Amino acid sequence: MRKPLYTVDDFDYDLPEEYIAQKPVEPRDSSKLMVLNKKNKSIEHKIFRDIIDYLNPGDLLVINNTKVIPARLYGKKLTGANVEVLLLEKTHEENTWKALVKPGSKLKTGAEIKFSEHLYAKIIQHNSDGSRIIHFTSDNDVWEEIEKIGKMPLPPYIKNYDGPQERYQTAYAKVQGAVAAPTAGLHFTKELLEKIKNKGIKFAEVTLHVGLGTFRPVKVNKIEDHEMHEEYYEVPKETVKKIKEYKNNKGRIISVGTTVVRTLETIANLSNQDAYMGSTDIFIYPPYDFKLIDALITNFHLPKSTLLMLVAAFGGYDFIMEAYKTAVKEKYRFFSFGDSMFIY
Repeated sequence: MRKPLYTVDDFDYDLPEEYIAQKPVEPRDSSKLMVLNKKNKSIEHKIFRDIIDYLNPGDLLVINNTKVIPARLYGKKLTGANVEVLLLEKTHEENTWKALVKPGSKLKTGAEIKFSEHLYAKIIQHNSDGSRIIHFTSDNDVWEEIEKIGKMPLPPYIKNYDGPQERYQTAYAKVQGAVAAPTAGLHFTKELLEKIKNKGIKFAEVTLHVGLGTFRPVKVNKIEDHEMHEEYYEVPKETVKKIKEYKNNKGRIISVGTTVVRTLETIANLSNQDAYMGSTDIFIYPPYDFKLIDALITNFHLPKSTLLMLVAAFGGYDFIMEAYKTAVKEKYRFFSFGDSMFIY
């Protein structure tokens, strides 16, 4: 295992609470964009739609097409007590999910929950990590019933958002399975995507279903002691083919978000295949030798988070931490509904 050059505390920074974005800007592409040039260490302040000026014909933009599911469910125990359930991931058994239950301590194995007239569930297993395995039953299609009553699982730092749920989906979301959005993609409108395509920039898709672990700060003193959460990913044959072509032709591979970075760097460490699928727990922190990524679009991340460590590994620790200080000074908006940066 490589030895980190930094400690967890090196990735802390001061952020006034009022800079944590509580709602998205409209339209999507009117958020701020901080442009970071790694070579000359320059910082520019733009609007996100200006990203097109930094993209060139011959670039390949890789996006994560995961779609956030309505994972937060509210129901009642048969005794009448309120229950809140957060779906984490589907198991291999039909209509069965790994989930967090609040209040979990009062729901024993075998406890039943009523979510609606047509949707019930039973807790069939307690896991050592505090999660539960829950089996759903319905006289209708279970997933259709979940979609009717489920709410978008917004991050805990977003309070009382009552806007449209689709604002927590990317314009290209299509493969259901995430419980958190790949937030770098939230800035793209369909119109901006079309303009980028018309400029001669190509797109490729991967799927990585973002889990709640993406919000968890690293709580151990030594970075290498942190246990990374696993997330399911797929890289289809068409995307693998495009990546090989662009690498051979010296075109830039631009990652839209840290989830794409983790996906591509995962397959870069595997044997050569036509397509890939599986679970990844890759943990990227400085120093790291990136094998596939040439540029990165990303939001501003939580202090002491694995995402900030990944960005610092790509952009350079000193440069990125200085950029974060600048972002605070310039009153950028932080986290999921916040502003973004382009690092190249």
